Amino acid sequence: MEHAVQQFIENRTFDEIQVGDIAQLVRTLKPEDIHLFAVMSGDVNPTHVDPEFARSSQFREVVGHSMWGSTLISTVLGTEFPGPGTVYVSQGLNFWRPITIGDTLTITVTCREKHDHNHHIIFDCLAVNQDGLKVIDGNAEVLAPTEKIKRARVNLPAVTISDRELRYRHLLSISTGLAPIPIAVAHPCDSESLRGPVQAAQAGLVDPILVGPEAKIRAVAEEHNIDIKGFRIVDVAHSHASAETAVGLCRDGVAEALMKGSLHTDELMGAVVSREGGLRTARRISHVFLADVPTYPHPLLITDAAINIEPTLEVKVDIIQNAIDLAHVLGLPEPKVAILSAVETVTPKIRSTIEAAALCKMADRGQIKGGLLDGPLAFDNAVSLVAAKTKGIRSVVAGNADILVVPDLESGNMVAKQLEYLASALMAGVVLGARVPIVLTSRADTAETRAASCAIVQLMAHKKREAMLG
Repeated sequence: MEHAVQQFIENRTFDEIQVGDIAQLVRTLKPEDIHLFAVMSGDVNPTHVDPEFARSSQFREVVGHSMWGSTLISTVLGTEFPGPGTVYVSQGLNFWRPITIGDTLTITVTCREKHDHNHHIIFDCLAVNQDGLKVIDGNAEVLAPTEKIKRARVNLPAVTISDRELRYRHLLSISTGLAPIPIAVAHPCDSESLRGPVQAAQAGLVDPILVGPEAKIRAVAEEHNIDIKGFRIVDVAHSHASAETAVGLCRDGVAEALMKGSLHTDELMGAVVSREGGLRTARRISHVFLADVPTYPHPLLITDAAINIEPTLEVKVDIIQNAIDLAHVLGLPEPKVAILSAVETVTPKIRSTIEAAALCKMADRGQIKGGLLDGPLAFDNAVSLVAAKTKGIRSVVAGNADILVVPDLESGNMVAKQLEYLASALMAGVVLGARVPIVLTSRADTAETRAASCAIVQLMAHKKREAMLG
């Protein structure tokens, strides 16, 4: 069994160790061990970190670094046998078989020789797996300590591995198996706004229709080595025409989604909400951020942080309903909706608390459908079960929210950007309530964010097709 964590770390001196004495350590290889070792060492051999490549290798699966096993030998020598004060002289090892995820290694270090003239000890080193098969063997020579050392054990900080690429692939997987949808991209005239739809196309999410000055689009593609071969380009003179033409393609059914390029949001949304030729519906248009936060157990929908500046109670009804409908598309049949404010109590001095209470009652009366609402809730009470319990809040929503409804655009934008830049959240964004879903990303957003947003609108477009057929 594994050694229990001790309060102190204590060595065994040269004189205390006898030939034949042993020490053992047991460890099980976990996926995060592989990732952490790769980050620490810089060894990103695809055998260890690329599941697709590993399946084609001789081992047929991801394997751990052989040197991870050897570090366990070093752990025994440096912390216990002999322990503090030990100086490595040499290490010779043979690696007999791979270490795969879930393998449990038993490390045995045995004193073979002692040399009194220089206080060197030679140890036999052996690692076997849970099946008793030899994984590593060899020997180590150390300069053993001659004085007793006992120190308080240093508690190391917890380490969290955030695999952004894995989370990104998981987000794209929400539309796995669906055919690409035609998407009109308005004015993709810089590297990121052009690379985003191209990357999404390569992932099988969309068939981009690039709307903008053709010469400029091709120049950007050539300068940044972006392959746009085979993509349809609709040549227009400037950004304003790009917005109107892209919206027209959506209105006429040529495209099933709209994507913002390098033009300003107001310019694109002006064409979207135009009473003549726009994409309006009876529902108020609103924006939702989908945030994959490493420290939260499931994705968060944040609304509205991009369209409605100071929404009224009536507007918030549509904002919430739009977000609930998106949650249904994403596979959440009854999403938990937290209506945020600065406090969790209703007070006339803070308008958002009054509106939160009204919205919850409207949901009780069927004016908002398909979700579980609670509010007002402060941010901590919405996402932390501990905070909610401390405040005495009894609610199925508190501490486990799926949707965060913010009081206004300013607060929502701050919440979303703080999660992205301080908590390494992977963000995607979509505008709802129009005749087609709209990928409305910031000009500072990466191609990765744009492609992730395309996965959402692809899924929405296919759900819409299903609804029209059935």
